[in-house]
Formats: sequence, C-alpha cells, structure tokens
Amino acid sequence: MTSHDDTDGNGITRRHALECMIWAGTGVLWTISAGVPVSLNMLGEAKAAEAASKGFTFLQISDSHIGFDKAANPHAIDTLKEAMAKIHALPVKPSFMIHTGDITHLSRADQFDAADQIIGGAGFDVHYVPGEHDFIDEGNGRAYLDRYGKNTKGEGWFSFDQNGVHFVGLVNVVNLKAGGLGNLGAEQLAWLADDLKSVGNSTPVVVFAHIPLWAIYPEWGWGTDDAAQALAMLKRFGSVTVLNGHIHQIMQKVEGNITFHTARSTAFPQPAPGTAPSPGPMTVPPGQLRSLLGITDVVVRRGKANLAIIDGTLADK
Repeated sequence: MTSHDDTDGNGITRRHALECMIWAGTGVLWTISAGVPVSLNMLGEAKAAEAASKGFTFLQISDSHIGFDKAANPHAIDTLKEAMAKIHALPVKPSFMIHTGDITHLSRADQFDAADQIIGGAGFDVHYVPGEHDFIDEGNGRAYLDRYGKNTKGEGWFSFDQNGVHFVGLVNVVNLKAGGLGNLGAEQLAWLADDLKSVGNSTPVVVFAHIPLWAIYPEWGWGTDDAAQALAMLKRFGSVTVLNGHIHQIMQKVEGNITFHTARSTAFPQPAPGTAPSPGPMTVPPGQLRSLLGITDVVVRRGKANLAIIDGTLADK
C-alpha cells in the first residue's frame, strides 16, 4: 500500500491523483487505471462496470432536513427524492450508502418516517450518523437512537469493515461547545482508541461524522472542538479519508495522510464561510438551487489506498 505522497510507478503521486479526481459539481465518476484517472462516465456502461468491479463504490448523502419548508427550499422532501432517483439511475450500483446527519429538521417521528421511506426505498444498506437537528426531540436524541442506534455504542458511534477498508462513524453533535462547535467527548475518544488498536497501519480508514473534523470556520461552529485528539490517532495509517456534512457545500483539504471532504445538502445551500451574518439557509434563484444540492460518490480501489471522491449536483444531466 502507498501513502498519499508516494508515486504509483508512473510518476503520479497519491496527492496529485486526488486533486485530479475531485471535480466539484461535475457528477463525473472516476477510478484509477494504471495510475491514471479514468472517467467512468466517458466509458460505455459495460466498461464502466468492469472498471468499478476492480474496486467498490459507496455513496454519501447528507443534510436532507426532512420537514424543512422555508424559502430556501419549500420542497426539501422532493429534492431528496430527486437525489435518490439519481442514485437509482447510476450505471454502477454502490455497495452501500452513508448519511452524514441532519436526516430531519426537527427530529419528529413523521419526518423520520418520511426519510426512512425515501432513503430505504433505494434498496441499499445505509449507515447513519446524526446531525444536531436529529437530536432535538424531547428525549435528546432518543428518537434517532431508537431507529438507528442498534449495534452502536454511546450516542450512536460505531465501526465496520468492508472490502479491506475500516469505516468509523462518529457522533459530534452532543454537548456542542460555544458557538456550536462539535464535540466528540472523552468516552467516544476512548472507544475510538480501542477500536483502532486492531487495525493495521496499511488499512485504508474512512471516518464520517456530521460536523467537520477540521476547523473550517469556528465562528459559525464549523469545526469540532476536540477533533485534534481523534486525528492524532489516525496519523499512523497510510490513507485516511474524513467525510462530513453540516456546511451544505463542498470543501476539501489534504493534510499529510488525511483527506478531508464535506458534502452538499440535498435540501438547501448555506453561504461560504464568513460571507454572511450567519450560516443559515441561503435563498438563491429557483433555477440555481439544484446546482447547489447533490450527492457524493466514492470509489475505493480494492487492495489500495486510492479513494476517488466525486460530487454530483441535482442539476447534472
């Protein structure tokens, strides 16, 4: 296995390959062939399936906010349905899907019911972590945990292995810090340390949580107060990918062995950091809305650290 900065034998570094593969908003699905990024969308369906069969794909959706009906998008349930329709239409079916939180807007039972019906109808295994909007019921998250907390620890954190990759779902929306900063807490950090003990250094690791694990804009709560402790545990691995939601827009960063990536919402956009008085829902002309909403497709090369992260918008044809 190679690290992010190692060459693949053809003079292409892991870091350069990632930069080539992250095409925000194009909806193009990439994989690696002989060290060269190849667009599956530019291949025929049979060849695309053959290329993807050399690894596996999974999907990320985030911030569906079922129940949201304000001016920024009065029809959030419909745009979630559109996102799921795009998933159904993919020529290469993903192995599973993750949802990085804010499934609902108000943690109501009917909102969770609607989300289950729409997302569950995709026919994929779905792994959930909560957003802060999923933990505002009277039971402080009991509505979420009763549905999605089976076989999880604490407030809903868990891990699993698939195709040689170790996946870790973290919860950083409990006991938020000043300004809304995320928080993992001592109990979860201790669990993470124990979970990673048996994972080999050469195993690719994918971590997903709602609030970003890097300080994007702390003034708006776009970061996690104690993330540095979790990230320190991940430094020994050759390849780590961190997937988050919460900020409703795409931002990426590569830092050492860790690639950070945030996803669009399927409900409404939010302003770029510091460009508005607050990070609330951003109203745009109706014709622009779908170009700011979307899903994320990830291709993992079997037996290697290469993860291609590809974002598609609901406006993509």
